[in-house]
Amino acid sequence: MGNENNWMMSPNYMVLLGLGKRSQSSVGEQKRPPGRSKRPDGSKTNSSQPRPPPRHNTMHLLSSSLLLLEYVAFSDSFGWKFEHPRTLYTWEGACVWIPCRYTILSGSMLENLTLYHNPEYDNVTKTYNGKILYQKTKTGTSPSQPKRVQFLGNMKENCTLCIESVSVQDSGRLGLRMESKNDKWMEFIGLNVSKIAPPPHIQLPPEIREGQEVTLTCLLTYACFGYQIELQWSLEGPVVTSTSLNTKTVSTQSKLTFQPQWTHHGKNLTCQLLDVEAEKILSKETVWLDVKYIPRLKIEVSPREAIVTEGQSVTMTCQIISSNPGYRNISWSKDGTPLRKEEMLRGQETLTLILSTVTKEMSGNYQCEACNDIGPGKSQVTLQVHYAPEPSTVWIHSSPAKEGNKVELTCTSQASPPPTNYTWYHNGIKVPAMTDRTFLISAVLLWHAGNYSCLAENRLGPGQVGQYAELDVQYPPKEVTTVIQNLTPIREGDSVTLFCNYNSSNPAVTRYHWSSQGPWKEPSPGVLMIQKVSWNAGPIVCRACNQWCSVAPAVHLDVQYAPRDVRVQPGNVTPEIHSGHPVFLQCDFSSSRPADVSFFWEKNGILLKEGRELSFRSISPEDAGNYKCSVNNSIGQTTSEAWRLQVLCEWLQLEVENREGRQLAPGVLISLLLTDAPRRLHVSINPQEVMEGKKVVLTCESDANPPISQYTWFDWNNQNLQHYDRMLKLDPVKVHHSGAYRCEGHNHLGKGQSPPSTLTVYYSPETISRRVAMGVGFCLAIFLLAIWGVKLQRSWKRIQSQQGLQENSSGQSFFVRNNKIRRAPVSEGPPSLGCYNPVMEDTISYAALRFPVDETDAPRTGDAGTSETQGPSLNRDDMVTYSVVQKRRVGDYENVIPDVPEDEGIHYSELVHLGVGEQPRSREGVEYVTLKH
Repeated sequence: MGNENNWMMSPNYMVLLGLGKRSQSSVGEQKRPPGRSKRPDGSKTNSSQPRPPPRHNTMHLLSSSLLLLEYVAFSDSFGWKFEHPRTLYTWEGACVWIPCRYTILSGSMLENLTLYHNPEYDNVTKTYNGKILYQKTKTGTSPSQPKRVQFLGNMKENCTLCIESVSVQDSGRLGLRMESKNDKWMEFIGLNVSKIAPPPHIQLPPEIREGQEVTLTCLLTYACFGYQIELQWSLEGPVVTSTSLNTKTVSTQSKLTFQPQWTHHGKNLTCQLLDVEAEKILSKETVWLDVKYIPRLKIEVSPREAIVTEGQSVTMTCQIISSNPGYRNISWSKDGTPLRKEEMLRGQETLTLILSTVTKEMSGNYQCEACNDIGPGKSQVTLQVHYAPEPSTVWIHSSPAKEGNKVELTCTSQASPPPTNYTWYHNGIKVPAMTDRTFLISAVLLWHAGNYSCLAENRLGPGQVGQYAELDVQYPPKEVTTVIQNLTPIREGDSVTLFCNYNSSNPAVTRYHWSSQGPWKEPSPGVLMIQKVSWNAGPIVCRACNQWCSVAPAVHLDVQYAPRDVRVQPGNVTPEIHSGHPVFLQCDFSSSRPADVSFFWEKNGILLKEGRELSFRSISPEDAGNYKCSVNNSIGQTTSEAWRLQVLCEWLQLEVENREGRQLAPGVLISLLLTDAPRRLHVSINPQEVMEGKKVVLTCESDANPPISQYTWFDWNNQNLQHYDRMLKLDPVKVHHSGAYRCEGHNHLGKGQSPPSTLTVYYSPETISRRVAMGVGFCLAIFLLAIWGVKLQRSWKRIQSQQGLQENSSGQSFFVRNNKIRRAPVSEGPPSLGCYNPVMEDTISYAALRFPVDETDAPRTGDAGTSETQGPSLNRDDMVTYSVVQKRRVGDYENVIPDVPEDEGIHYSELVHLGVGEQPRSREGVEYVTLKH
């Protein structure tokens, strides 16, 4: 390693390394090896310090980046290590702050420190010669210029110095001689002092655009705590100033943040250095701002206000004021829609739009647009075309509206200028004192409902009434009531139907709510049916609901019922009732509706008396038994449970012997309770007369001591019903249950039997109706059969009469139907048997019938065995002639006068014994003869 000294350079700072032992070298050689050399005195030196730069304008010529590259120097060897700026810059009259740190690697403490100005090494004396600016030894400080140079460090690591009021002559090299106990070191620091303060440096971003926030930096490579300076900008904006003063960086900078506008383009931006104490500008730097922005446009309109009436003409001219960079094209659009090319006239830097005859549809926003590389620039003008109001429209806020709420009606009409006066109509009738655009109803009522329309008017005239709007006022159901369908008073157990009615509702009622105790059902909306109403049914409330609910007043059913909780209430009765004591009984009940009641008492099923109270002045054993009281009203009767009255016999004073035969002492009382077999049995029927399908209870009442242990029931046929309880229940009871019933009671002393009690069961209305219908049907059937029999009898008689006539005329007859066809007269035929009537012109038809000869007329056989035929007989008894005549209103025969008018139809007449002589023989058949009179 020996005497070699190595140099190390970096982009930001320089590091000086000293290696090996002390060695001798010549300071004055021109070709000095790079690195650190050893002086003859054995000290080390940083001989590679560059020559000081020129004193004038050096800092201004170098860029800030080059300054920073040379700014920091690091020195290093096996014994010493330094860190400080390589060169410091200042100006005359200012101060210089030298930040410095050192390290003695051997761990020794610094003993002597001397600051030289441009030191030179003397090879003869082996020492440094030069102007001493500051010296510090163990014994103290010996400054050459008092109060000008200050050592701000310490003897261990800090070697910071400050020099006040520097001058141009101070430029050069500063040598810092450091000595420890075992080692020495010379450290060189460059100092550049200019005549005037150097200007700060302004740093701009690569591009500045309008509207985009940018930060500009003003930088000065100088800082000293003893000298107050300030950097000021020519633009307003937030400024942040910072100072950096350390072994690596010595600078003062100010950052300006602002948002450039297109008007900043081409303007100068200045940053100036200000002496705060002297209040004077030391230096400054100015730059030209290049702000990029979109084209700036201007629109001129004729007429100037851009307000016209329909039919007028409008001219719009678009002019480009400025653009950076330059614009490429220009165009017109209306409300975002490009206009046709034929509507545009292109000038050098203007574009004109002409609207020859405007209409209200041409109102809107007209926009001129030009583009460059930054973007499109736009300018807009609003064209207003005035016209009279169009047909008005009414808007209703909150419709449908609930009754009582606020409703606001607004009249809208397209017009320019806007309408100033409005007229409102309700159902075609003008609403007085309403001229505003808004019609406010603070609390809407039912009569407010209907159709609303309006008429708008501006300075050009009135418009037209447009389509109406309907206001629907809704409300909950009104006058909700609960109606009871039952016409008669309601009794306990009845079926009750209630209706929930209301007068009106908008919207319609959609549901009902009922509040009722007990079982119920709703067969249809708004109808409540209670199957069996209880005696204590509470009030019933109905709610009819649409969107809202209305409650009807509570309805009380006022159910009528038989007295309840009937009981025998004994008064002043002791546990043991003795014969001769007074007994008082009272019939009590809890409630009854109606309240008008009657009281009845019965003993062992036998009616005793009427009244609420039953009293015995002196009770006797005969009064013992089961007592019941009944309370009835117009609805029914309720009987209490049996209250058993037991009477003890009078105290008897007897002389009785005991088992030893001794007589008991006189005055010993023995109570005897009389007992017997059941007696006074009686059957009570509740109810005694009942309709089929209901329930009947038969109770066997008795007077027995001891009580009856077994009961037996018998019907009217003395048939044992095989029922052994005190009560016999028939549920449901039938008509065939009607009859007499009796009961028998048994105790260990015997038995008793009640007289028969009759139970009467009536038919129910359904059965009666069914049987009446059957009876009516039976009677109707008999009546129909009777009518049919009469008709059958008449028909039979008519047939019998006809058969009698046939028997009188050889048992044959016939009918000829009049077919209303006139026959032509016959010229030939037998002689006429009728009479001619010259008045009649109609044809009269006659029929002569010759019947075959019967057995009595058969030929007789003579002796010779030949048949002998008799000649024709003119006997009138054997000749029958029938005629069928069609009659006119005048009689057909001159000797016959009709009594009653006859209908056309089938007519026949029977002429008997017309003609003379016997019946001639002829062939079987019928001959018809038609004669014309």
